Amino acid sequence: MMVLAGLTACGEPPPTTPTTASEPLHAVYATKPDFRAITDVKQRKSAFFDYLRPAVVFENQRIEGERQFLLDIQQQMDAGQPLGSDVMAQVNDLSLAYMVTLDSDAVTQPWLNSMLKRVDVLPESLVLSQAANESGWGRSRFAVEGNNYFGQWCYREGCGLVPSGRTEGASHEVAVFASPHLSVKAYFMNVNRNPAYAELREIRALQRQAGQRVEGQRLAEGLHRYSERGHAYVDEIQSMIKHNNQYWRQG
Repeated sequence: MMVLAGLTACGEPPPTTPTTASEPLHAVYATKPDFRAITDVKQRKSAFFDYLRPAVVFENQRIEGERQFLLDIQQQMDAGQPLGSDVMAQVNDLSLAYMVTLDSDAVTQPWLNSMLKRVDVLPESLVLSQAANESGWGRSRFAVEGNNYFGQWCYREGCGLVPSGRTEGASHEVAVFASPHLSVKAYFMNVNRNPAYAELREIRALQRQAGQRVEGQRLAEGLHRYSERGHAYVDEIQSMIKHNNQYWRQG
């Protein structure tokens, strides 16, 4: 089990952290369970998944809204209808958030296709399995001290926690988040826009095209660059998804 995945960050900075007052799940994450004190394995698993699940649900709901907005634009374009200024303002915001540049400040089909590959949900089975793997079920130093459940790195001195085993000459730190929700949000944005995980997004797009459910086991195949362990890491995540099937409320 790895606390720190070697290629997690891939140069991707965590999103800007809002103030605690603006954090939508502040009440949910006002307190944190002491997972180190839970000795029963089944109780620890249940507590861990239940603790992070609200953030996963929130992020998927946010993304579903963004995706529906893009699908509505597709319908307008297919009908030959112009896009209003309010729509274009939202388009610009999403373009910046997902790092897909508009062509001459206009919505084109290639732009929309690229966005629809990025703006899509991630199954809770995948997200929660990675969180458990990367944080040692919430017991790692980075989870306890920095609300970092996915091994996200940052590269500005003082931006996070310095790993005790960091290679001499390396400058990365393990990012610190104001809440567990923001760690989950950073993970979603990392997987949905980082070039390292283009294969995962392609698998998801093919599932969509085939009318299939977006499923964690399959998407995990696109995570071989998340860790320096490569395909062995993918196998471990897939095994965790299968082994913990009783805890999943959706794929």
